This record gives sequence, structure tokens and C-alpha cells, in this order.
Amino acid sequence: MFKEALFSRALELPGSKIGYFVGEQLAKSYPDNYVLETSSFGFERFARAGHCAAMHDPATFNQIETGWQGPEFELTQRNQNAWVNVQWQNHWLDVVQLQHSEGYCNQTRFWIIADSREVAEAFYRAVCEWDLEVRQEILVFESGCWVKNEELYQSIRTASFDNLILPAQLKEQLREDLSRFFAAREIYEELNIPWKRGALLIGPPGNGKTHAVKAIINHLGKACLYVKTFVNQYEDENAIKVVFDKARQIAPCVLVMEDLDSMVNAQTRSFFLNEMDGFERNHGIAVLATTNYPEKLDPAILNRPSRFDRKYYFKLPTEQERLAYLKLWNQSAKSQVRLSEEGLKETARLTNGFSFAYLKELMLTSLMRWINEPVGSAMDGVTRAQVALLQEQMGTTEEVAAAAA
Repeated sequence: MFKEALFSRALELPGSKIGYFVGEQLAKSYPDNYVLETSSFGFERFARAGHCAAMHDPATFNQIETGWQGPEFELTQRNQNAWVNVQWQNHWLDVVQLQHSEGYCNQTRFWIIADSREVAEAFYRAVCEWDLEVRQEILVFESGCWVKNEELYQSIRTASFDNLILPAQLKEQLREDLSRFFAAREIYEELNIPWKRGALLIGPPGNGKTHAVKAIINHLGKACLYVKTFVNQYEDENAIKVVFDKARQIAPCVLVMEDLDSMVNAQTRSFFLNEMDGFERNHGIAVLATTNYPEKLDPAILNRPSRFDRKYYFKLPTEQERLAYLKLWNQSAKSQVRLSEEGLKETARLTNGFSFAYLKELMLTSLMRWINEPVGSAMDGVTRAQVALLQEQMGTTEEVAAAAA
């Protein structure tokens, strides 16, 4: 009865009192054991990976949330409020998990009950050290916390420099710059130079910056942290610190920040600069950022070499680069919807001013248009008509943007 009553009584209390109440009750009920309390604990992932045996205690009601992510995925289960019996190495422990509302968000706390302080701390340390490792996943920072993303990892695995269309010199620089940086650790340390790096990819949207970032990460094979936004329910300044602290924990690593101009504002600028200037504290961290609008970045971020040592400019693709992109597309298409050799050259010539994103849009919309054309229609003609339509739309968009400016 004590276990069930503990949850019920605790959840009736204000959030600020729950931690003290549960800790006090456990200490009284288990005077011969050590009780360790924490709010950061990847215990369920550790157990699912087979590093300990875990079973819900039958003496209490365990609240378990079941989730559905789509027909192609298995149902997921996650503890909300639970008492779990754990066998780890040669030790038996209990893990108590309780979730409660505090302010506008949910908070989760854990209590480890072990025979001794040494066992409790050893188990806690083993879980935390294992959870810190980044395996076949990418750590993504969003809404103020880190989440491991396997889907993004798989997306990065398919990105390479072989299927990235860029000027040869730019591609070579992107491939080699950070590789040389990570390989030169001993030289940096011998010369007493901070072993940190910053690279900024600059250019209008749709010209390959995101693909380049993924290709670089795949090529390097280093742990990667991906920041979507610093915005969260608390203070953005604290989020910036959390991000760089995590990078320092798992370095050497790549810290990715796409659309940097939208992430750092006047209020967070000084905090961001302080973290970027960590020097020895940022040992082994390569910050890889992108921006579509460099003019929106503070000059202290954009123009100081010690922050972003290298800047790479992504321009609209040339005719030859457009032709190379279209040939790659043609290779992956079914034979009936491929462009002819002349069609490829004509499309590359007609699409002056198209970004790679617009070329992709052109080919997708041409496919959809081809489906509705009379049987036997050639893809060359369908694509030619679609080029004219997209050019008209691009012109309209530019006129609207010019009028708004």
C-alpha cells in the first residue's frame, strides 16, 4: 500500500513540494538503503538496450503511456509514473519515476534505491555515461532539450560528396577543411592554439547548403549535435549554455546550426559570443553554421575570424552544374519519364536563375503534369512548358518582394 499511496499523495501536492515529499518518504521507508534523487536519467533507454533487467513492481499501479507514430512503426511505451525493480550486474535496485506539472511543462524526477551509496552512484554514472554516447543517431536540440534522432542520422548516411553538385574547388574545400582540422589536434596543442573551428555556409536558399552540411558530417564520422532553435519555455540564454556544455562533454564533435541569422538576436548575441569564445573550453568543437541572409548577422559574428574561420559562398548553379543535377535526376527516373540528351541540355539552358531547389520542383511538377498529359507525350515538351510556368511564378514572386521592399 505504501507504494501506491506514495504516488497518489505526491501528485496531490504542488510541484515545488513533490521532490522533498517523495525523498523524505523513501528515506523513512528504506532506512537501511541509500536513496539517490535526479531529474536527468536515461534509464528506460539503458534498459531497452539490454544493459540491465527491468520489471515493473507488481505491488503498485504503473502508469505507462502508449504512443503511435504511424502504421510502419511499432507502438511505443514510456513510463509516466512507475516503480521498477532493476537487476544490474550483481545488484538489485529500485527506480522510482514520477512525472508532474510545473508551470507550463511536465517535470520528471527519479529516485534510485540501492543497498549503498556506492552502488546507487555507480549505477547512475553507468546510465549517464552510456546515454551520453552518440551512436547511430543525431542529438537534436529543440524546445530546450536534447532528443536523439535516428531519422536524421539515416538521412545524413545517404548524403555524400558524390551526389552533391557544386563547383569542384568549393566541394574540395568543404571535404578537406574540417577533416584537416580534426586530424591536426597534436599540432594545435603543440603550438598552444585553441583546437576549435568555425565554418559558415552562405548563400540564397535552395543551393545545396543543407546537403553540404550532411555530406560533411557523413564524411567526418564524428559525433554531431544539431540545433534547431534556442527558443524554449525558459530563457534562450540558458539554452545557448546548455548546447555548448553538451558539445564540450562529447567533443570532438560537430555542432550544427542551420539558419544562424534566425537563431541569434539582439538579446542573445552577447551570450552566444561568450560561448563561441570559450577557447580552451571549446576544445575539439567545430561549429558548422548556415545562413541565407548574412546581412542579418551581427558583424561581431560574421566578420571576426576567430569565430567563423572559414566562409563558403553558395551561388546559384551555373548551366553546367544544372546539367549535372538534371543528369543525376534522369538516372534515378523511370525510362518513360526521362529527358532526352537534347532535352537535358535545353532544360539546363532554359533554367538560368534556378536554384537546385527550384530544379527539383521543376522535375517533380513536370512528372505530375506528365501523368495528366495524353498517352505518349514526351517528357521534353512537358518539362519545357513547366519551365515557362515556373519562370512566370518566379517573376511574380520577385515583383512582390520588390514591392514589399
